[in-house]
Amino acid sequence: MRKPLDWLAGPGWPGHLLAFAAGCLSTLSLTPFDIWPLALASAALLFIGLGRVDGAQAFWRGWFWGLGLFLSGVSWVYVSIHVHGSAPPVLAGLLTGLFVTGLALIPGLMAWLWTRWLRPIGRPWLAACGFASLWFAQELFRGWFLTGFPWMYHGYAHTDSWLAGWAPIGGVWLTGFLSVLSACLLVQPELWRGWRRALVPTVALIVIWVGGWLLGQIDWTQPTGRPLSVALIQADIAQARKWDPEHVEYTLSLYRDMSYAQGPVDLILWPETAIPVLQSRAMPFLQGIAANLAEQGTTLITGIPVDEYDEQGLYIFNGIMVAGENPNQYLKHKLVPFGEYVPLENWLRGLIAFFDLPMSSFSRGPRDQAPLEAAGYRLAPFICYETVYPDFAARLAARSELLISISNDSWFGNSIGPLQHLQMARMRSLESGRWMIRGTNNGVTALIDDKGEIRARIPQFRAAALNGWVQPHEGLTPYLRWRSWPLTALMVACLLVCAIRRRTVQIAR
Repeated sequence: MRKPLDWLAGPGWPGHLLAFAAGCLSTLSLTPFDIWPLALASAALLFIGLGRVDGAQAFWRGWFWGLGLFLSGVSWVYVSIHVHGSAPPVLAGLLTGLFVTGLALIPGLMAWLWTRWLRPIGRPWLAACGFASLWFAQELFRGWFLTGFPWMYHGYAHTDSWLAGWAPIGGVWLTGFLSVLSACLLVQPELWRGWRRALVPTVALIVIWVGGWLLGQIDWTQPTGRPLSVALIQADIAQARKWDPEHVEYTLSLYRDMSYAQGPVDLILWPETAIPVLQSRAMPFLQGIAANLAEQGTTLITGIPVDEYDEQGLYIFNGIMVAGENPNQYLKHKLVPFGEYVPLENWLRGLIAFFDLPMSSFSRGPRDQAPLEAAGYRLAPFICYETVYPDFAARLAARSELLISISNDSWFGNSIGPLQHLQMARMRSLESGRWMIRGTNNGVTALIDDKGEIRARIPQFRAAALNGWVQPHEGLTPYLRWRSWPLTALMVACLLVCAIRRRTVQIAR
């Protein structure tokens, strides 16, 4: 009779199916489920499952793990393809399936590299560090390849665990690395045979976890200036009506009336593309409202499509603008594939309605842009998808006293997607030691403090305004100063040692 470990670690379908289940566990560790110990279980099960298989078997094991993760965690893209892209259910299901199976190739590649070239023999400590390093490497790759899909990183599971204290040191990358390292240490029997041998991993785990709790007590940044009163307008405009020309007047009137009803505040924020009209046409309306609000000391900030012209023609950007006498704006740099631009456009546009969604031909804004300036402070602006890029967000945050994020998560309906997005926004505040003002069309609109805690929020799918206070902060966390470079150097060194160790043992045999 086979032992449970044989089913998990040995080759064949039982191990692949267990890997699929382990990938699903990772989704349950994230918002809205927030069962963070399952992140440790998920990584540990994959690590064990790669212990006794060859390269080909390892690839499929990693692929099944990735399929479990992405099928359970990001299949909400079906909503945008079917509901808002008007694709038939079968076609939307097929495209969603291609998306998640394609993403699963990345952990499959990770698993193949581990067993074929990197898995050290007879070195449990090196194996734990090497596997955690390779995990970080595949997440780094996933956030870069084809403009990146930096969603559902392992470290997000620990936004509310003791490991969160490491986020200001090394960001979501370091929390994920330490989580995987902990999982690998816990499941290697060689490290726990006898109390003398077990003493070292026990101390290491205490340093990782208790150290994270102690680091969480440190204030890495300091308040600067006075708190600002803010009002975030969540108009809950239906996505199907957002770009309808017959609905534009109602949309603009709703934002205007909800803003005038807030009374004197320092900042009023409208969400991503709140104004469904090109900037050149909308400026008289927008500046008129901004002037009226300015009389009571209020600055208006809004998402707006920005049109610019040159000798090459018309360019349209997804922008965020500080309106008023001294307007300034930011143009979105990280665009959403298929949502804001179409890869292989000449082949795909016109194929199905999903590839012809309104405003799916945005141009990319410059990479290096100045922060927004409003109410005497610098605001690091993130438009929707940009919030999920850790190093990109850190570069902007380092030059600002506040974070401001606008989004329109209506594309994903009543799914877990918008809630996952909120968790990633919380991590950006935690990494940078700065408050975030997060305005959305239909949720989740929230105020997040410098520790990543939600101070105020309003329900999804309701037209409402969120009123509150935010405190600007100055100073740099270690992560803002160094970003992912120190961990990257450690990862390269560790993987190099693993490769050399494996090669040395193979030659000796």
